[in-house]
Amino acid sequence: MTAFVCFFFRDPERVIPEEGGAIVSPADGKVLSVGVVPENEFAAEKMLKMSIFMSVFNVHVNRMPDNGRVTDVVYHPGKFFSANLDKASANNERNAISLEIGRGRKLIVIQIAGLIARRIICKIRKGDLLRRGERFGMICFGSRLDVYLPEDTVPAVSAGDKVLAGKSILGHLL
Repeated sequence: MTAFVCFFFRDPERVIPEEGGAIVSPADGKVLSVGVVPENEFAAEKMLKMSIFMSVFNVHVNRMPDNGRVTDVVYHPGKFFSANLDKASANNERNAISLEIGRGRKLIVIQIAGLIARRIICKIRKGDLLRRGERFGMICFGSRLDVYLPEDTVPAVSAGDKVLAGKSILGHLL
């Protein structure tokens, strides 16, 4: 049990891409979906949504997808459905982080608790200035992150791809 806990809470160093306009993955895991979604409770416009599922075997430290200023952090209590199900985005306990990433553009990262994950950790506050790849929190024991990007972002991943937090490029801003 001790070995599993040590394995689960590992936090490896990562080389963060410096490529201009690149958006990096906020989580290790498997890309569940990539697609444009209509306005919703988090955004007043259409955005490109990417969902990443973290199994209990992935690193669970979350990292910032891009440089930006935190404009809001909103916690939503909820249920604990399996994080790989679509209904987890709307029904599960979650923490939504909105960032202004320059030129008035918005990026949203949502930490979503899973079936056995019962703890979302978020170490940032409204007004914080963050860097691409910077650690901001974690979700314990299997979970999901949804990332909402400007609609014109060019995706660099597809459903089924494996990604690493702070290292894998999800897409490029135009």
